[in-house]
Amino acid sequence: MIEERKPRAIGINRSTVFAFSDGLSSGELKGMSAALGEAWTARFKDAELLPVELIASRLPAEEAFYRRMQELVWSMTQTMFSSAVITPGKTRTSDLVWWWRQRVNDQGLGTWFQPSVSVQRKGHTAAQIGDDPVIERGDVLHCDVGITAARLNTDTQHNAYVLLPGETDAPEGLRRALANANALQDIVMDEIKPARTGNQILKASLARMTAKGITGTLYSHPIGLHGHGAGPLIGLWDYQDGVAGRGDAPVIPSMWFSIELQATTPVPEWGNQPVRMAQEEDAIVGADGTIRWALQRQDRLFLVR
Repeated sequence: MIEERKPRAIGINRSTVFAFSDGLSSGELKGMSAALGEAWTARFKDAELLPVELIASRLPAEEAFYRRMQELVWSMTQTMFSSAVITPGKTRTSDLVWWWRQRVNDQGLGTWFQPSVSVQRKGHTAAQIGDDPVIERGDVLHCDVGITAARLNTDTQHNAYVLLPGETDAPEGLRRALANANALQDIVMDEIKPARTGNQILKASLARMTAKGITGTLYSHPIGLHGHGAGPLIGLWDYQDGVAGRGDAPVIPSMWFSIELQATTPVPEWGNQPVRMAQEEDAIVGADGTIRWALQRQDRLFLVR
């Protein structure tokens, strides 16, 4: 077949950058090279983006199913961050982690990573709070959760506030902290466009973030058949100047992203203690190149009454 078609280049599944494009074993390469001979092996070319874009591409029918998955995740996080599950002064963060795992298991679903729940507290450092604290009134809660169904994966981070006696809402400073994270989400969503690379999106987004006076970090990634999916990385938490290789891939239509980031804001009601609002919501780049939330994004703290 190769002799009949006389290709100018022969793409092979080999990459030093993308694991998605590196399925050719050394033994397979050796056998293929011996069978074809030097004339044809000289035309081998690493076809890195072909597998990446194939794996990243999603179908409209999958989008509809994915929305149902998002609805389930939202329902579960809202229940977890409520008085139905949390008793201040008694419930630990590990209780919420195992509540999540049990709910996922009860519904016949899977997870691709261990869920986590953390606390921020007025006047306390992370070290003082510890790894598995008892949740108290006045705490800010954060979760990082995901489910797997029909080979598709979600990745979500939501935030909540445990009301103090007499409170009906979170303090204005905490609401402003969440609004800053929302503003960074808006910037990133506006910058994601087909043909742009992850590093281009990262640079433009961080410049706009700084100009807006927001202190934050951007570490978004594709999602779909894998939790951290095929396609361009838009930063890593410790790579805010760009990610060589994996950040150089372009965005394509019909791929999904997990918009993952954080904004840190001094909160006056907490003596200007910095509060980190880490958010993560899944988004869809449509076939027409426009991007939208797979369901919605959190713009109000869940309240534990």
